[in-house]
Amino acid sequence: MRAMVAERLGEPDVLTLADLPDPTPGPGQTLLDVEAAGLNFADALRLRGVYSPPRLPFIPGGEVVGRDRDGRRMLAFAASAFATKALVEDPVEIPDDLPAGAALALLVQGLTAWHLLRTAARVLPGESVVVNAAAGGVGHLTIQLAKEFGAGRVIGTASTPDKRALVLRLGADAAIPGEADGYAERVREANGGAPADVILDAVGGPVFDAALRTLAPFGRLITYGASGGTDAAPIDPRILSERNITVGGYWLGAHLRLPGSRAAEPLQDLLALTTSERLRPLVGAEYPLDQAATALTALTTRHTTGKVILRMP
Repeated sequence: MRAMVAERLGEPDVLTLADLPDPTPGPGQTLLDVEAAGLNFADALRLRGVYSPPRLPFIPGGEVVGRDRDGRRMLAFAASAFATKALVEDPVEIPDDLPAGAALALLVQGLTAWHLLRTAARVLPGESVVVNAAAGGVGHLTIQLAKEFGAGRVIGTASTPDKRALVLRLGADAAIPGEADGYAERVREANGGAPADVILDAVGGPVFDAALRTLAPFGRLITYGASGGTDAAPIDPRILSERNITVGGYWLGAHLRLPGSRAAEPLQDLLALTTSERLRPLVGAEYPLDQAATALTALTTRHTTGKVILRMP
């Protein structure tokens, strides 16, 4: 098989194309001929040794679309995805006409969005939901799923007019700038003068602080990233009890490692919504396998939109 291999930690340019023996399936494993692999920020962080430092040498990547030996087209998490062959466990069969990018967007991003709403925030019908960074990989799916799951007013924040226009096209009731200054005022105005029931935040820092001050009584603020930094102010416990609000966090990786964690049911739900066109994952650029470094650099420098994938030869 061909694979992109890292012999040392560093930036994406440490990756080199190599010819390696095909992996041998162990108990419970399936070998797939990989059609495409998805890219995530975590791939670059792991390559730098910041996130789950790997044993060297290693093949990055965590999600694939491919075919098993019976020709069935499968979607699955994979430990070494930037390769033409991959070992997977518990793959899910997908239709032949589902674009690879759309399918791959449902794994890390789609499952995160599903669990943010259902498991972490437990959004109730009619509640208002604010999605920070709503044009991003998780955010754009969360906007759509919030409406699908019966939320009331759904508001997305985004940094540019073009991104805010996209958020509105995806079904949000309002799209507003997301910077910390004036955040609470903009959210209240977009929500008819009322504070928000649920805020889902992947920005962190001052935006997290502003979001905390924007919650309605019994509101929930769920953090699942910190692209804007980790310098949020300490939370005074009295604020939580005096206003009856909840602050929580969510990370899909830790969730899926728990015994009895739910992935199959939400993934089937996401696939059904996508094939019926009620959920529209954004599919971005495609790169050939040997341009994995270029693809990762474009992703981490925010020069891409939608799901970025590597297409195998």
